[in-house]
Amino acid sequence: MKTGPAIAEILKKEGVEYLFAYPVNHLIEACAAVDIRPIIVRQERIGLHMADAMSRMTKGRKMGVFCMQSGPGAENAYGGVAQAFGESIPLLVIPQGYPRRIAHVPPNFNSTLAMAHVAKHAEPITNGKEIANIMRRAFSLLRNGRGSPVIVELPADAYGEDAPDPLVYEPVVVTKYGPDPAAVREATKVLLAAKRPVIYAGQGVHWAEAYDELKQLAELLAIPVCTSLEGKSSFDETHPLALGSGGRAYPKAVRSFLDRSDVILGIGCSFTETNFGISMPAGKTIIHATLDPAHLNKDVPIKYGLVGDAKLTLAALVEAAKALGATKRDPTAVVAEIKSIADEWLKEWMPKLTNNEAPLNPYRVLWDLQHTVDIANTIITHDAGSPRDQLSPFWKTTAPHTYIGWGKTTQLGYGLGLAMGAKLACPDKLCINVWGDAAIGFTGMDFETAVRERIPIMSILLNNFSMAIELHIMKVSTEKYRSTDISGDYAAMARAFGGYGERVTKPEDIIPAIKRGIEQTQKGVPVLLEFITSKEVTISVPK
Repeated sequence: MKTGPAIAEILKKEGVEYLFAYPVNHLIEACAAVDIRPIIVRQERIGLHMADAMSRMTKGRKMGVFCMQSGPGAENAYGGVAQAFGESIPLLVIPQGYPRRIAHVPPNFNSTLAMAHVAKHAEPITNGKEIANIMRRAFSLLRNGRGSPVIVELPADAYGEDAPDPLVYEPVVVTKYGPDPAAVREATKVLLAAKRPVIYAGQGVHWAEAYDELKQLAELLAIPVCTSLEGKSSFDETHPLALGSGGRAYPKAVRSFLDRSDVILGIGCSFTETNFGISMPAGKTIIHATLDPAHLNKDVPIKYGLVGDAKLTLAALVEAAKALGATKRDPTAVVAEIKSIADEWLKEWMPKLTNNEAPLNPYRVLWDLQHTVDIANTIITHDAGSPRDQLSPFWKTTAPHTYIGWGKTTQLGYGLGLAMGAKLACPDKLCINVWGDAAIGFTGMDFETAVRERIPIMSILLNNFSMAIELHIMKVSTEKYRSTDISGDYAAMARAFGGYGERVTKPEDIIPAIKRGIEQTQKGVPVLLEFITSKEVTISVPK
């Protein structure tokens, strides 16, 4: 057996069903031979975004894998790897490499070296006989601990080398670890004594599938729950104790409860300082429960640290609370306070959410979308900029991992690949990406990939023919050179690619168009609905 086919066999044993790819990388053929379906994209970054969503939605059980050409392919892929690194997403990247004799000779791009600081591990295949060891290391790192990309570079002259025959390889062991029981007890005492505790849930709750345990703790101690963008949909946002998610924009209840809290329990989060996440108020007692000890005290000073899997940690906190005599607390007062703040805030926004003017207000489009789809059976993701800030505060999820949130780094065009990867992972769900006319300029060609690869997503495009959020900082360049203007008929583009495209300009046509779009996805046709919108730049940032 040669090295290339050996890698394909190992991927098959590890449960990989799709290889996201762009040629030339000979692994594509080897994987197709063992019934791993290649998904060929139009640019490398989209392939990584699709692999990202595959890993997220399957919790790594069906690992996202991407391969590409040496040199320009690997160079183009770098941004997608960096995005996954910023979001702590495990995915396997297998760049083809230059022959080993010139792999370290400038100007050749060496993926092992160049991608090492945006990966958990980066390693070249130096000898075909070592392939089982190399791949075992890769998958063990991918499936254990905090997520991050792993790079296995496949030099062109290593592909045809002899691998061990017979190939001996067993899928790697997946482990979990929990926090120190003494630390759990101390943290629990703090929670029990708190007057205004708040839970801040991150994406670690998704990866651990700790949904039931999060709900149990919140209900036992009547603690309000807010989430990060990445953690959004880890807690039913229609639950009486739900505050919503915190990003660059957020519901008023999130800011209000965090600011007036005395104790904040961060579970499955990094507390990373970012412009696209809610900031933590100073002077609070912070209990930080995280899988990665490197996150403790990284950006937020903490009083108590719990290191371990979110599911095990939450279960331990519930058990410790009961052992200390906790019984289910009456949530009536806190629920009433949450409802009062939420109702007041939503009332302030209803004029935009129900705006009946043309050009369409983007808030009206997204409000109608939310009230037309089956929320529990829909997976939705935003894009960078206005679509994220206009969607995330108001979209109320009801089922686990039905919102793919992101924002540690905010590359335009990320959402399309996430929606396509989610649809492959969850074919029975309606998968939607919401983006603007700036984002589609980065990755819009890959709508053709959705058509060609038969991935029936629904793409919601908010088109205001402008980089609207840049207008206030680009006044001179706009007035003199129209530097913020963008143009395009993207519905026509979707039709030209063989998908369903429709442009919507009137408020009364929003819901009928969405229903027609859903019907087309059910027929297996990718959909792009282009809504002509106003240059709305107001976002929800209540104090």
